[in-house]
Order: sequence, then structure tokens, then C-alpha cells
Amino acid sequence: MTSTSTSGAVVRVPQAERTAVTRQRLMESTVGCLVKYGWSGTTTMLVSEQAGVSRGAMLHHFPSKLDLVVAAVEHLMHRRVEELEARVETLPRRGRTRAALDLAAEHFTSDVFMAALELWVAARTDESLKAAVVPLERQVGLRAHQFAANILGIDESLGDNRALIQGTLDMLRGLGLAAALTDDSKRRAFILDAWATVLEGAVETTEGEAKR
Repeated sequence: MTSTSTSGAVVRVPQAERTAVTRQRLMESTVGCLVKYGWSGTTTMLVSEQAGVSRGAMLHHFPSKLDLVVAAVEHLMHRRVEELEARVETLPRRGRTRAALDLAAEHFTSDVFMAALELWVAARTDESLKAAVVPLERQVGLRAHQFAANILGIDESLGDNRALIQGTLDMLRGLGLAAALTDDSKRRAFILDAWATVLEGAVETTEGEAKR
């Protein structure tokens, strides 16, 4: 791969950089295809066309559809969480819990979450996909738990805080499912308003003391 500098000279792009760009294109294209066409409609041919990468080059990086989709969802899921974590410092001090819930909800209504849903559903009846998805789900679940504890500012070692974090994630995942078919933003906002009040009254900041 080459590029042209402002002076008109041809500059060769290092192999490692070309490889990273190609892989990134393929993974982003894969998630886009999963969201638009679902698991059954996503093919390696379609992904390579959408990414503007030859099928041979794609197979060099990802030998099978299974390798491709699992790598894509894993990579982009972690990147999405990192992007949201970077916004923690922007959360307001007043009304932080409610704002943090909105931030977490973004993850569960994102394209990469919808792509992951396609894998979870398909894995229920596909043993080879299930073998790859179950470890990924555990890894993603742990990262999501750490993310929620961080943005909500909850010490999960106190009282029932760990259960409250997990309950929050389960609720957000369910709201994400509801948003998969229709615009559920109004109902989601109403539920998150109520849940923020619950958390602020139930989360313990020191032994026996609820967060206010």
C-alpha cells in the first residue's frame, strides 16, 4: 500500500500498518453486515465486498466466517467500552447516577451490541458457534461488569453492591433487546429515572451506609 505526500512523493505504508487497516476494515464491515443482514445473511464474500478487501486477503487474516465474526465482535465490543470509559470524567457530580445509566445504556443499544445479539441467538442451535461464543460472552460480561462499577462509582465489595451492579446490567441488556425492534427510548428513560433513585438509596458507600 502506498500514499502520496503533500510534496507529491510516493510514501510506502509499513506492512504492519497495512495489516492493521485491513483487519479493522474487515471487522467493522462484519459488524455492519451482522446488524443489517443477520448471522445467516452475513457471508465472507459480502463482508469482503463491503470492506473493499479481496476475499483472498480476508481469508489470509480470518480463515473462516466463525473466526471473522467472533474476532470482530470481541474487538469492537472492547473498543466501544473503552470509548465509553473515556467519558467517565465528563459525568456531572449532581445527578451522576442517572447520567451514568444513560452512558451504560449507550453500550446496550449500539450496533456492536446488536451484532453480538445475532451471535448469541445463532449460537443456541449451532454447536461450533456456541463453543466460540460462550467464552467470549464470559469475557465481555466481566468487562461490562467492571465498566458499570466504574462509571457508577460503586464499590462492589460492600453489602449487596455486586448484586446491584449485575441487576443493573441485566436490566440494561433487557432494555437493549427491547430497542432491537422499535424505538424504546421513552420507556427506557422512564425506567432509568426510577432505577437511578433505587440505586442511590440502596448502594452502600461504607458498611451499612447507603449512597445518597
